[in-house]
This record gives sequence, C-alpha cells and structure tokens, in this order.
Amino acid sequence: MKFLDEAKIWVKAGDGGDGVIAFRRERFIEYGGPDGGNGGKGGNVIAEAVEGLNTLIDYRYAQHFKSRKGGNGAGSDRTGAGSDDVILKVPVGTVILAEDKETVLADLTEAGQRATICTGGDGGHGNAHFKTSTNRAPRRADKGWPGEERWVWLRLKLIADAGLLGLPNAGKSTFLAAASAARPKIADYPFTTLNPQLGVVRLNATEEFVLADIPGLIEGAADGAGLGTRFLGHVERCAVLLHLIDGSQPDPVAAYHTVRAELEEYGGGLVDKREIVALNKTDAMTPQARSSRVKALERAIGRPVRLISGVTGEGVPDTLRELADSVYRHREETAGA
Repeated sequence: MKFLDEAKIWVKAGDGGDGVIAFRRERFIEYGGPDGGNGGKGGNVIAEAVEGLNTLIDYRYAQHFKSRKGGNGAGSDRTGAGSDDVILKVPVGTVILAEDKETVLADLTEAGQRATICTGGDGGHGNAHFKTSTNRAPRRADKGWPGEERWVWLRLKLIADAGLLGLPNAGKSTFLAAASAARPKIADYPFTTLNPQLGVVRLNATEEFVLADIPGLIEGAADGAGLGTRFLGHVERCAVLLHLIDGSQPDPVAAYHTVRAELEEYGGGLVDKREIVALNKTDAMTPQARSSRVKALERAIGRPVRLISGVTGEGVPDTLRELADSVYRHREETAGA
C-alpha cells in the first residue's frame, strides 16, 4: 500500500430539515389549529482514529464528503428525522488542520478518539412553534439551518517514542533493522528510505518502545532540497531523537551542524528535544579515525558521543538502553503533568 501522510479534503455537514405549515383538520373535532412539525437535524462530519491504518491513501482519490439533510417536518406536529453522521476513519496520530494549514482543529492521538469537523444544521421550526394566545393560526415556517462546510488538511504524524535523524546514508535504516524486527530497504546510495519506517524495539519481556526512521536530510532541505523536511512531522511526537552521523566521512562535525540547521529552520520544537548523538559505522573506521573524529565531535557539541555500528552491533545495546530510559522518563513526566 502506498504511504500517504497528507491529504486535503472537502467536508460538508447536512442542512437542517425544513419546518412545515400545517393545520389540524379532523372530522367531528370542532377546533383545529396549527400542527406543522419542526425539521430534523442534519448529520455531522466526524473524524475517528482507528487502529490498523497507517496511511491516508483512502483520501487520495475520494476527497469530498457530505452528510445528508435532515428530514422535513410534517403535519400532526411530527418532527423530521435526524440524518446520520458521516464518519471519516483516519490513522492514529492524524492532525486535522484548517485550510490555512496552521490552525489545528483536532489532534487524534488515541484509538477511538473522535472529533467533529463540521456540525449539521438545526431543523427549521414548523408553524406549531409560533402559536401564541394572540397568534392562533400562524402561517410561518422556517427553513432548516445550513450545515457547516470547509476544506481541511489531514496530516499524519506517526506515533513513535524515539526518532532517527541524520544525513542520507548515515546508517539509519541499518540501525533500525539491527534494533527491531523492521526490514527497511538498505542500499549504498542516498535516499534509500523514501517514506518513514517504524520498528518496535524490545529490550526484554516488559520493556519496548517504537523507533521511527525518516528519510535523510541534506543542506537546504527546509527549502525543498532532496526530499525536503516534510517527513520531520513524524518525529515531532518523539520523546528523544537519535542523531546518527556517518563516521566514515572526513568531517562529522559539518554533518552534525547541517542537520541541526535544518531542524532549526523547520521548527516544531525539534531542536529542544533530548538528543543522543552517535558516530555510526565504526566498522569502517581505523582506530585513529575513531579517536580523532569522536573528540572533534564532542568538542563541537559539548557532550559525550556514542560509538556504534549497525552492521556489527557494537554499541547498539547501550544506545538502545539510553533511548529506552529517555522514553520511560518522558512517559513518567507526561503522566505526572
């Protein structure tokens, strides 16, 4: 199934049913009177987060959704039937934005969570509603109120506890494959990963967390270079970021600053998240290169740097342990907030 993490759709709630003008006319009953009923309520448009979906591909070709109008009123003071709601099923983690792509209408982060995107119109009043002691035969009935309509953006932000960052060919997919049961595409050319990948990391029988790998960033990604920064939204929810740097390249410091500059340009609070920096591909480095490049990187960022290899597994268990500790600490802080 093709991965799609953004879609624009048009939604319209149902209009309210019309009220009616009617008068009671029954044989052998001396006095009649107005008995026109009210219209029924139009259906809402509701988005619901469901399990089992991980893409918005359903909204690629079907982009218009409209609820039915409420039923009209009838004589004998009968109210029109209310219309059923239209339910849009979306993946967990979907953010619903207004047409300006900035105003957040809803953020569906849990399965079963619902949000009303458009509210159906109320039914119009029939003439029985307007009967008073001085107006005993009103000949007025209202039309139903129109339902809301709007264009909205659906944007999927995958639910992951930790995220992988780095330049293309930094070894992110190899690390994900070594740490989880995920099997992303791995090759020796840039942009092997074209869509975000998720893997569940299990440290033991009771400890596990979800790790997300996104396509690599290059200089100018914020301006659309490479695959741009459109996939960074998938790590906005992460508690911690693992920044992988290719240790086989001569200048890891420049690689680090390139990615950090793109994060700052993107925003979304990513630069403020806890970050673990790891020099990857130690299996392709000489002992002298390992020592000099780690020292240079630690001087540049002002904190320790891990040495790992996704191919041989060197340093991977300790890195996963640090990621898990950060994830569980974040969960405790979130629960206590």
